[in-house]
Amino acid sequence: MSDSDTTAQQPGCSCSKDVCAGETAGFWMRRGREIMCAAGGLFLLIGFIFHTVRAGFINALAGEEISGQIEIAAYLVAVAVSWWYVAPNAYRSLRRMQADINLLMTIAVIGAIAIGEFLEAATVSFLYALSLLMESWSVGRARKAIGALLDLKPPSARIVADEGSDIREIPAEQVALQATVQVRPGEKIPLDGIVTKGTTSIDQSPITGESVPVSKKAGDQVYAGTINNEGAFEFLVTRTAYDTALARIIRMVEEAQSRRAPVEQWIQKFARFYTPLMLLGAVLVATVPPLLFSASWNIWIYNALVMLVISCPCAMLVSTSVSVMAALTSAARVGVLIKGGIYLEIPAHLRALAIDKTGTLTHGRPEVITVEPFNDHTPEEILTRAASLEALSEHPLAQAVVRTARDAGVSLEPVDDFRIIRGKGAEAILDGRLFWIGSHRFLHERAVEEEAFHLKALDFEAAGQSVVAVGNDNHICGLISIGDRVRENSAEIVAGLRESGIDKVVMLTGDNEGTARAVAGASGIDEYQAELLPEDKVAAVRKLVERYRAVAMVGDGVNDAPALAAATIGIAMGAAGADAAIETADVALMSDDLTRLPWLIHHSRRTLRMVKENVLFALGVKALFMTLAFFNLATLWMAIFADMGVTLLVVFNSLRLLNPKLNS
Repeated sequence: MSDSDTTAQQPGCSCSKDVCAGETAGFWMRRGREIMCAAGGLFLLIGFIFHTVRAGFINALAGEEISGQIEIAAYLVAVAVSWWYVAPNAYRSLRRMQADINLLMTIAVIGAIAIGEFLEAATVSFLYALSLLMESWSVGRARKAIGALLDLKPPSARIVADEGSDIREIPAEQVALQATVQVRPGEKIPLDGIVTKGTTSIDQSPITGESVPVSKKAGDQVYAGTINNEGAFEFLVTRTAYDTALARIIRMVEEAQSRRAPVEQWIQKFARFYTPLMLLGAVLVATVPPLLFSASWNIWIYNALVMLVISCPCAMLVSTSVSVMAALTSAARVGVLIKGGIYLEIPAHLRALAIDKTGTLTHGRPEVITVEPFNDHTPEEILTRAASLEALSEHPLAQAVVRTARDAGVSLEPVDDFRIIRGKGAEAILDGRLFWIGSHRFLHERAVEEEAFHLKALDFEAAGQSVVAVGNDNHICGLISIGDRVRENSAEIVAGLRESGIDKVVMLTGDNEGTARAVAGASGIDEYQAELLPEDKVAAVRKLVERYRAVAMVGDGVNDAPALAAATIGIAMGAAGADAAIETADVALMSDDLTRLPWLIHHSRRTLRMVKENVLFALGVKALFMTLAFFNLATLWMAIFADMGVTLLVVFNSLRLLNPKLNS
C-alpha cells in the first residue's frame, strides 16, 4: 500500500526502471535501489548509536537532544540516500502541481529536518524507501513469465523432404507452412500442425491443461510446446512459429498485464487532498489572524508551524508500510507468497473466483481409481498382471498402474515375448499364457467386449476416467480406471470460500466434459466450463470481471498464465505450478495448500482494517491538536510529542499482523 503501488508502473518512475532494462542492464540499474536503501538503514543505525551514547537510549529514541555533529550528519546522509529514488518523483509531482504521497513525504521530511527532528526524518525516509524496494521486486514478473513461456518452445525443427530420404534440422522460426516435421519420442513439438504419419500419445497439459496424455493419429491436431511421449510421427505445419497456440499464450500474457490498471490504494486517494488541505490550513492560520484581527505575527506563525508538525503524515504512512511488511511476512510464514503490498488489498474485495482443475482442484497426475475384476479374478491378480505388462512402458497411465502396484506391495511377474501394439496397448506371455492390456477401443478391436464390460467402461469414462482393460486369450480379466484424483479437501475449501463472501466459484478446464463434471461434483462447484483453450479461459475470466469486478483466478499450468494475468488477482500453485504461471501470478501458494485461499481473504481484510484503524486514530489525534493550535493552546513540543506517540502506537498495532494464526 505504499506509493510504489502506483508509481512503480507510471512512466518515468524509478521503480520500474530497475527491472525494465532486464538482465542486460548495468549493475547500478539492477541493484542501485537495494544499495541505497541498505545504505540508508546503515547510516540511520550509525546515527542512532552515536545519539544513544551521547544522550541516552530513551532520549535518543524520543529524538531529543540532537546536537552532536556526528549523529546529525549520519541522519542527514540516511535521508539523502534513502530519498535518492523518491526525490525525482516528488519533483515531478510538484511540477505537475499534483500533490501525491511522494511530495507529502518530502515535505514532511524537510519539515522534520527544519525543526531539528533528524531521527524522525531519517527513520521515515528509510522505512518508505524499504517499502518501495519491496514493491519494485515484483514489477519484473511479466518479463520473467514471458521467459518461462519461451523456454517451452524447441529452438529447432526436423524437416522431412523427398518422402523421408532427406531430413534436416533448421530453426523453428524458419519453417514454412505445409512443411513436414518429424518428432521423435520424448521430444517437444516445435510447431502447430496436423499428424500425417504415425501414432503416439502427447502430453498436452502445457497448452490445454488435460490431465492425461492424448492419443494422436493421422488427422489429429498437435500443438507447439507439448511433449511427445511415445512413437515417432510426422505432422504437417499449419501455423508458423509466430502464430502457434504457444505464441498466442505469450501475447495474451503481455496484453492482459498491459491492460491491468494499478489498484489505487485508499491512503493514496486520501493524500490527494490531505496535502494541499494541510498546507492551505497552515497558511491561513499564519496569515488570517494577523491580517484580519491584528494578532501577533510571531504567535500565529508559530501556531502554523505547530499545525504543520501535527499534520506530518508519518504516523499514517509509516504504519501503512509496517502493516504491509508485517502482513507480507505473516503470509510467507504460512506458505502464501504475496508479490507486493498492492496485492494485499484485492482479496478483501473478491466476489468471484475462477479455478483450474488439473493440478489445482486435483493432484495433477494420473492415479488408479478403481480395479474392477471379472470372471472370478481378484483385484490383486488384475493389478499384478497389469503392472507386469506395463513395467516396461514409459506411458503416464502405465506408470500410474505400476506405482499403485508397488504401493500395494504387489510383486511383479516376469514377462516373455513382450510386444507393444502401437497406440492401443501391449501383450506378453505371463506364466506360460498370453495376456494383453489396452484401452477401451482395444476391446472393440479384439471383439471380446461383452455388455457388462462395456457398461462398466462407460461408467468410468462418464466420470472422466481413462479405462485400461486386462485380458487373456479366453476372456477379459478386469478393468482398471485411471484418473486425476480430486484433492481430499476440495469440497471443504469451496465451502470455506463461500463462507468468506465469494458469491461465485467457477471451474475452468481444458479437460473433457465428463471429467469436468465429475470433478466439479466432487468439489461442490455448481458451475464449470470444459474443453477450454487458453484464450477461452481468458474470455471466461473477463466475463466474470465485467460482472463481479473483483475476480481471482487460481491455476498452475502454462495454459493458465493468460487467465491469471487477466484476472483482478492471479493465484498460482507454487510447489507444483509451472514457472510461467508462478511468475505471472500475483500470489503463489508455495505449499499447494488450497485451504490458504479463505485464509488469504481474511488476512487481506484484517490488513485493510488495521491500516484504516491506524489512519483514523492518527487523524483523530491530529484533529485534536490542530484544534488546540487554532486556539493557541498547543506548543511545538506538544505537537512533536503527539506525533511521535501516535507513530509508535500505530506501529505497535501494525506489528500484530505478524501473527498468522489470527486469520486462521
